[in-house]
Amino acid sequence: MQFHFGNHVLDVGRRELRRGSEPIAVEPQVFDLLLYLLQNRDRVASKDALIASIWGGRIVSDSTLTSRIKSARNAVGDSGRDQKLIRTIARKGFRFVGAVSIQEDGAEPAFGNRRPPYIHEQSRPALSPPDRPTIAVLPFVNMSGDPEQAYFSDGISEDIITALSKLRWFFVIARNSSFIFKGRAVHMKQVAEELGVGYVVEGSVRKDGDRVRITTQLSDAATGTQIWAERYDRNLVDVFAVQDEITEAIVAAIEPQLYAAENFRANRKPPDNMDAWDLVMRALSHYWRVTRQDNVVSQALLEKATAIDPNYGQALGLLAAIHTFSAHMGWEDMATAAPIAERAALAAILADSEDPWAHYALGCVYLFKRRFDDSLAEFVLALRLNPNFSLAQGYYGLALSYIGRWEDANLAAQRALRLSPRDPLSAIYYGIAAYAQFVGRNYDEAMRLAHEAIRHRSDFVGAHRVLTAAAGMAGHGDIAADALQELRRAQPNISLAWIADQMPIKQDAEREHYLEAFRRAGLD
Repeated sequence: MQFHFGNHVLDVGRRELRRGSEPIAVEPQVFDLLLYLLQNRDRVASKDALIASIWGGRIVSDSTLTSRIKSARNAVGDSGRDQKLIRTIARKGFRFVGAVSIQEDGAEPAFGNRRPPYIHEQSRPALSPPDRPTIAVLPFVNMSGDPEQAYFSDGISEDIITALSKLRWFFVIARNSSFIFKGRAVHMKQVAEELGVGYVVEGSVRKDGDRVRITTQLSDAATGTQIWAERYDRNLVDVFAVQDEITEAIVAAIEPQLYAAENFRANRKPPDNMDAWDLVMRALSHYWRVTRQDNVVSQALLEKATAIDPNYGQALGLLAAIHTFSAHMGWEDMATAAPIAERAALAAILADSEDPWAHYALGCVYLFKRRFDDSLAEFVLALRLNPNFSLAQGYYGLALSYIGRWEDANLAAQRALRLSPRDPLSAIYYGIAAYAQFVGRNYDEAMRLAHEAIRHRSDFVGAHRVLTAAAGMAGHGDIAADALQELRRAQPNISLAWIADQMPIKQDAEREHYLEAFRRAGLD
């Protein structure tokens, strides 16, 4: 296919730009930018859409995008002052406004700035999905039979788009693009082709009196396969509160499903054909298993990812978090792990200061360096950037426990569980809740929560530690002895000296309380 405009020809098949018969040298990104603008000349191309198509959703500065637009204009004889071909639409994006004709291979050009009526939609080349998950949230269908309720179903969709956009591991199609499908019955494949997405979120809203039922599902756009679905029934006492609650629940449920789906895709690729994103997804799947060997595998995969892309914020943030977690579990020496984790976390923030994972990772580093105020501040910032970040919520609770604020810690841990009830890391959240109850001297509840954590992950060291300590303080000798035996199996280097040195408990009295619990359980 060739695009003709003025005395220029952009040849898609040859990836060549010509002025008359003379080739014009352009960088690959500039060529792709021109092609995208030409293919989408009947609409304004937003910054987000350009970044998704040209840079695969990676973090790109405004100056980089401006530079590529300037190069594209120069290549076709345009300028920022004239804007004869590429026009800047203030606060919206860019649009190709020159007269264009399209010539299919072996055909005569079809003239006109807009696509002629006889050129069918399917002749337009499909957008290529970025190298990270790309999601479109379609407008939820109003099933109430009352047009006045459309605002509620639209509001749910818009809030989900906003909330998913905060995850930053995923590229989310802007509202104006996904809402073009409102009121239209479209095939999933058409959505995938037109928006260049790998996943689609869709749903419906049915209101009856003061009750509302919301159904939603996440699907693989290429195959139409349903990945996840859920139904929510609520009383409409406060419309906006219900809207917020439903949005929070949907986003928290979708996130781990996307990670799992991406890991499945990564595992289907040959090892030599994996990029940095594939490696991060594989690393995350091992991290979820909460075992020493899986942690080692995760670190190796992330080191390979950062070797491919040294400024990959997500890989650096996860690498930092995994090193601190490994040291906390007793699998790695804290003196060795902490400097590695801190360098990686600071590099992650330098790569993307708005990434919640980077601040979560630095919060973990500061926690185990006993910089408690700095740790809490980083967790709060991570949650401000993404209020649905269950892992940051859980570790915020852990930090609160270590400084003695056990009631606040318990609320944070319970919120993490409520945010993501199917989370692969639920064992950690139960373990944190168990430790908070131990600090509050509620030993039976601590044991119950520790048992629940172990039920989710049988080798989770943190839960075995809390179960041993809580049983010891509660006077359940047999349970404490069995728990200590399992703890020694999960963490062979466990000792009173290790606990005193490695556990970042702020108050001396609380540290002695924890040590006394292990003494009563039989640890020396």
